[in-house]
Amino acid sequence: MGEIIGTRIIDDSSVIVEVQMDYEEAVALKGHMKDIYMFAEDLAETASQVSTRGTNDATRYFLIPRSLRDNLDIESTVKCQRIDTATKTIFVYAVDKVNL
Repeated sequence: MGEIIGTRIIDDSSVIVEVQMDYEEAVALKGHMKDIYMFAEDLAETASQVSTRGTNDATRYFLIPRSLRDNLDIESTVKCQRIDTATKTIFVYAVDKVNL
């Protein structure tokens, strides 16, 4: 987990953000320095559930709340990332939008 230690406004549409994080987290980026998204765990306000199916509940599904289902291309390839912290596991999914 990182912490924003400084910001500087460049113009009406850009801000430089200085982030401090553990070395292991920086290494986990694997050199990817473009197309970076930042989010705070406390921003997740929509409740959801995990559904289980099958023998001994072997299959688990993350349910997408109705309020978040608009414009999702459910036929597209979905990318997933798992982030483990000391107290939580965070899953991040990337789904294409429907071409309007």
